[in-house]
Amino acid sequence: MTGRRTALAVTGALAARAGLAGAAALTARPAGAPWRRTNYAGRPVSLLGGPALAVAATASAALGAPAGQRAAAAVVGTVAGVVGGYDDLAGARPEQARDKGLAGHLAALRAGRVSAGAVKVAGIGAAAAVAAVLTRRGGGRTALVDGVLTTGLVAGTANLVNLLDLRPGRAGKVAALVAAGTLGGPGGGLVAGPLGATLGVLPADLGERVMLGDCGANAVGALLGLRLAGIEARGTRAALLGTVTALTLASEKVSFTRVIESTPGLRELDRLGRRGA
Repeated sequence: MTGRRTALAVTGALAARAGLAGAAALTARPAGAPWRRTNYAGRPVSLLGGPALAVAATASAALGAPAGQRAAAAVVGTVAGVVGGYDDLAGARPEQARDKGLAGHLAALRAGRVSAGAVKVAGIGAAAAVAAVLTRRGGGRTALVDGVLTTGLVAGTANLVNLLDLRPGRAGKVAALVAAGTLGGPGGGLVAGPLGATLGVLPADLGERVMLGDCGANAVGALLGLRLAGIEARGTRAALLGTVTALTLASEKVSFTRVIESTPGLRELDRLGRRGA
């Protein structure tokens, strides 16, 4: 990394750590009760790690992004974090227990209800479309194709990272790897801060003190999607969108956890740093 990108990563990490300190203080108070959850292993965790990550990642992304992407980074990170946080809170209500996944949201709509997840999907989709307009290249049919790719990558990656947040550290590890892999080039400054912020939250996530939740996972995922949308080669962007879409559709039928646990290499990476059962 260049000196500036290193500084952005450090800034993101420090901001995330400061957010976690505030989250720890709030968790023990009555105001932190709505954010408390029990994780897959039956341990108490706080979803306040999500807002800590979302704020640090979004602010540092907007600071480091190229001039043409700063506003888009602020929009997608903020909106994805806000509607993700709404889903974290409203989606925990008993009446929304079955409204999970694409099938659950569609079933709720057919029953005349708007699930918290549907609100989140609509909000992230709208923010992704705004980002496509803000980062528009040229005009005509080419601009339309680029707009579809940008919208799909931002919204799709936000959702995919959230789908991975089923075990401690899983979504954070994937987000950090994607951010590190896209640090190069003119647009790499956009993900330097989110990389630092993700690494700053990762120990608490692996230690099962916090979860990223929809708020954190959607926000950092949307920012990663915006970075992927900035790749110059249209064919590469199309292939990435196809991959994100395929994985998302597969998640409706296949358990990511089952696949990871049955695949050597992926299993060890997934468990790395995690507490024992």
